[in-house]
Amino acid sequence: MTALNSEIQGSTHNPLDMLEEMVVANEWPFDRVSEEEMVVEIGGRWCDYRLFFMWQTDVSAMQFSCQFDMKVPAGRKASVSELLGEINPKLWLGHFDVCLEQGTPMFRQTTLLRGARAASSEQLEDLVDIALSECERFYPAFQFVIWGGKSASEAVSAAILDTVGEA
Repeated sequence: MTALNSEIQGSTHNPLDMLEEMVVANEWPFDRVSEEEMVVEIGGRWCDYRLFFMWQTDVSAMQFSCQFDMKVPAGRKASVSELLGEINPKLWLGHFDVCLEQGTPMFRQTTLLRGARAASSEQLEDLVDIALSECERFYPAFQFVIWGGKSASEAVSAAILDTVGEA
């Protein structure tokens, strides 16, 4: 694909710098592993989440994942794969996956910033908010499949059931 503007635009600023400011302001525990990597811990309604941010300067892209605090037992991997097939088409941004090394479910997304001088604080807030929202929304489905022995479709139906009123 040919670029429309052959002028050199300059490099995109590292979004992890702005993200670090946001994390500090929220008083979330974090570790800035390097200029290109950051790990953040956030407590959710269902579990603690570990957020991984990786900035790739050469392609101006930030890879992001939000990892659940749960492991998929070997005997439930096929059922969780079916669950991923049920959940992912329901998402507009990002997708769920299972980390092969650790066997933990996670939400993943990559944000491209080529041509932008920097990511906005709103983009970074949205990235985290959307991931946490989807993780909280589907955490019960993972629990139903892994520990409840439910089918993927039963788990998704139960997890996204909206209740009305109060008990």
